[in-house]
Amino acid sequence: MKATINDVAKHAGVSIKTVSRVINNEPSVRQITRDKVQDAVSELNYQPNLSARNLAGTKSYSIAYVYDNPNAYYIIDMQEGILSACKEQGFELLIHPCDSKKENITEEITSMLKHSRTAGLVLTPPFSEMPDFVNSMLALDVKVVRIMSGDEAPDQLTPCVMVNDREAAQTITQHLIDNGHKKIGFIAGDAEHMSTIERYKGYRRALKANDIEFDKQLVIEGDYSFESGVQGAKKLMSNNTTQDSLPTAIFSCNDEIAAGALFAARLMDISIPEQLSIVGFENSPFSRQTWPKLTTADQPNAEIAQDAASLLIAQIRKQENKITLSQYIPQLVVRDSTAEH
Repeated sequence: MKATINDVAKHAGVSIKTVSRVINNEPSVRQITRDKVQDAVSELNYQPNLSARNLAGTKSYSIAYVYDNPNAYYIIDMQEGILSACKEQGFELLIHPCDSKKENITEEITSMLKHSRTAGLVLTPPFSEMPDFVNSMLALDVKVVRIMSGDEAPDQLTPCVMVNDREAAQTITQHLIDNGHKKIGFIAGDAEHMSTIERYKGYRRALKANDIEFDKQLVIEGDYSFESGVQGAKKLMSNNTTQDSLPTAIFSCNDEIAAGALFAARLMDISIPEQLSIVGFENSPFSRQTWPKLTTADQPNAEIAQDAASLLIAQIRKQENKITLSQYIPQLVVRDSTAEH
């Protein structure tokens, strides 16, 4: 028979309430007592029923990840990171994909939260960049942690995990410039995402720092998709009539776009990196599955998500009540898709 919480309490010589406190990782337990309970849990192979615990108690031990993002690799990394934090701290994760553009999206998430008795939310773009939506969630007495692009939080609504896309984009553009490239195309992601705006600003900042004249003809609107990279690269490489006016490098707002750009170059019989250098962003599996492999910026999405979930759980347990912020700067990863010009 499966061990129960009563069995653990008896084996450790403590009360059921003390076992519950240890399982819930509450701070008000002496270390010697905590060790005794954890030993008993291990010896009896006790598995807490988190769903039953949520139903039986007044506290909720579940958090939710609400998202709207077409990038499967990004979502997988986020789920992996949040789940890791949940397993460490005895929480369950509710995953809720949805359409952020729906007129009744706030009502949909409100209903989900009320029915699931969820204690907190991890939000990624675009939800994390929608202050009215965030305020609606906070009005439900739900804790929220946002993952956002930028070097500082735009407000004091919630704790944030920031990704400094601007600095990383400047570094990766500088890499192209250091390799002799001056005509550098830019294929954007979704216009409403702050990550697109911040990466564009980093691109522009690098050009300015090197006294390279900005050419708006080299900037292509797009979205975070492979097809956007295909169409964007085709447009960039056919916009100009003379060989001298063609871009010699392309900054793609993510690896999926970069993979599409590389595919388009192959279709146009343009060799990579001999004739055209291409960079991506995020260091997703796309960057390692192309040939040649993509130079990119390593964005540790699973680590970012784990950080956000841990911060959220600390808020729920009132171990951390102030507005806090942590920051990540994606790091340049040089591979075979870039070369000297």
